Amino acid sequence: MKYVLMFVETEEFAQKLEAMGELEQQAAYAAVGQWFADHAEQITHHTHLAPVHTATTVRLDQGEPVVTDGPFVEGKEVVSGFAEVEVADLDEALRIARSWPACPVVEIRPVS
Repeated sequence: MKYVLMFVETEEFAQKLEAMGELEQQAAYAAVGQWFADHAEQITHHTHLAPVHTATTVRLDQGEPVVTDGPFVEGKEVVSGFAEVEVADLDEALRIARSWPACPVVEIRPVS
């Protein structure tokens, strides 16, 4: 089965990362790199998204399409990246998600 693990960054997490010294940041990024290496056999695709302020939203439910700068919702949590994994079942996807070393929230959705 394929699942998408969406890595959700909170304001608190972003502030903590920004406040880290250079060596701490390097260690944090190295942990993420190691996580991807550890799960390379299950990961079929992954990417990091540009910061939320670069988003553009198109709303199609108000007659004519409305284009606005920014994310589709105002919130304190944003998806900062994702990985698509091919695993046996949800339990395996959960095992992988539980070991994610960065953002404090991982949303898992099956690919249909």
